[in-house]
Amino acid sequence: MEDRIGQTVRSAPGGEPRIDAVPAPASSPVLLDRAFGHADITLLRHEISRLLPAAGITGDRLSGYVLAINEVITNVVLHAGGSGRIVLRLESGSVWCVVTDSGPGIPDGYRDGHLLPGTEEIGGRGLWLAHQLCDEVTTATGPIGTSIGLRMDLATLS
Repeated sequence: MEDRIGQTVRSAPGGEPRIDAVPAPASSPVLLDRAFGHADITLLRHEISRLLPAAGITGDRLSGYVLAINEVITNVVLHAGGSGRIVLRLESGSVWCVVTDSGPGIPDGYRDGHLLPGTEEIGGRGLWLAHQLCDEVTTATGPIGTSIGLRMDLATLS
């Protein structure tokens, strides 16, 4: 697979993936911005669950978004050196969660979050779940780290 440093793979449920340039950081209202490690996963999950209803995400969409974020931050802790950074912000009628790490990048076999791993495979379902639960998932990865963006629209009913 080609190197995707400086590129973003974008997808939405039911859509075909496409590669775009990585978007510039937005100057949107930030709900959460912090470094995290293994000991912070539960705390982050609770904090995000508390923040999102005030932004307009509730019900099943809240549960799904929190699960997707949890999968991504857990992957950082388990596979990318144990720590990362999470930024949760409002932008143009959506909530974006961007998780970054300085790990070795996502291996080729796990980059395509559209494919459900086989039942005989252990792991590999975190990105697939994120693609199923979020309105958009972006991924930029390479040997100096990974950035995954998870978008949830605010206008969609829960």
